[in-house]
Amino acid sequence: QVQLVESGGGLVQPGGSLRLSCTASGGILNDYAIGWFRQAPGKEREGVLCRSTNDGSTYYVNSVKGRFTIITDNAENAAYLLMNNLKPEDTAVYYCAVGPKLRLGVVCSVSEYDGWGQGTRVTVSS
Repeated sequence: QVQLVESGGGLVQPGGSLRLSCTASGGILNDYAIGWFRQAPGKEREGVLCRSTNDGSTYYVNSVKGRFTIITDNAENAAYLLMNNLKPEDTAVYYCAVGPKLRLGVVCSVSEYDGWGQGTRVTVSS
C-alpha cells in the first residue's frame, strides 16, 4: 500500500506563497488520483484540490481557485501543491492522499481517499 509523506509547511504572511511536497513509497502515484486536503482547527477535513492522473480532470474547492495548483512528478513519484496569495483562512494542516483512478473525471471526498500521511501545518498570519 502506498505511503505518503507531506512536507513544506510553515508560517507565511498573507499574500505569500508556499510549496508543499508529497512523496510516495510502496506504490506509484500515477496509479491513483492525487488529492490535497486540509483540516483547520475545529473543522472537518476538506478536499482542496484533487487531480485525475488519467484525464487530468482537476477539482478545486472554490476558495482556492486561481491561487492553488498541483504539479505531479512521475520521475520523483511525488506531487506538489503550489499555493499563492495565501490568506489567513488557508491556515490548516494539509494532507495528501491517493484516490480512485476513474476512467473519466475525479472525486475529491475524504472517504474515497487513502494513504494519509501525518500532514504538514500551514499558518498564514502577519
